[in-house]
Parts: sequence; structure tokens; C-alpha cells
Amino acid sequence: MSPSPGLVNPDAFRQALRRWPSGVTVVTMPTADGPHGMTASAFCSVSVAPPQVLVVVDRRWRSHDLIAAGAVFCVNILADDQAGWSERFAGRGQEEDRFAGIATVVAATGAPCLTAARAWLDCRVVAAHEAGDHSIFVGEVLALGLGDGAETSLVYHDGAYRSVGERVEPVVA
Repeated sequence: MSPSPGLVNPDAFRQALRRWPSGVTVVTMPTADGPHGMTASAFCSVSVAPPQVLVVVDRRWRSHDLIAAGAVFCVNILADDQAGWSERFAGRGQEEDRFAGIATVVAATGAPCLTAARAWLDCRVVAAHEAGDHSIFVGEVLALGLGDGAETSLVYHDGAYRSVGERVEPVVA
């Protein structure tokens, strides 16, 4: 038996999810009008063989329809000194051209890849699934690049950007 819709308060749900740290990415895609990109934290690996990742995108966003139509995207994993890029691609910046001053390379799919990101994964959509008000796009990684910059990744946790800190060795009980 599944719970009835509306039992979980949306604001409480968001508050609970803020307690889970998420890596920050910029998902980019080519369009007829030029490159487009959005900030996303809903990203993870799916498979090593074949190499696959997924991104989750709100169906109300323009980026959703661009990924669905073009069937390609690039996930750019941000470094801890690139929080400004996250803000810019989330639409909080003043730049009319979100890519202004950011070096890119076009890889296998034609999607723009941010060369200074910690890493980028150029993907072809192999599956799409509706999930509530979002879609899950599974992409096969056709090309990738590793950045030469910062050694730590950007994380969003509890309403703020943070850096992945020191390594912690697991304690076995």
C-alpha cells in the first residue's frame, strides 16, 4: 500500500533533502541557437560497462526539452572554486551569455564541455524515464575530460556551497 498524495509537506521534504550533500554540476547541451546549460545536483553514475550516468531534470525547464529533443548532454563536475559558475547557470548571474569567459571544447556529441571543470562527461541519451515532475535521462558516456585545476569538488549542503575536505578513513567496528 502506497501513501496517499499530499501526506508529506513539500517544504519539509525540501528541508530533509538539504541535509544530504550533493555534488554540483553544470549540464550543457547544443541547440540551434548556440550552447545552453543549467546547474544540476541530481547526477550519478549508473554503469561502468557500458559507461553510463544519469541526470534528473525538471520537466518545466527549457533544458528538459532541449535534452529530450537533442538526445545529448555533457555533465561538467565543478571544482570548489567554481560556485560562481553554478550560480550563473542556475540563472542567478547577470551574464546574458552564460558561457562568456568560460573555455569550452566540443566533444563527440556536439555538446559544449567546460574545459576547466574538474571533469566532464559527454553523453548520448540512451533512456528517459518520467519520475513525478522530473525526467531521468540516462546517458552513455562517449567522451570525457579531466580538468587540471582544483583538487576538490564543489558540494551543495544545507543551503550553502562547500568544498569536499580532508579524507576520512573508515573505522571498522
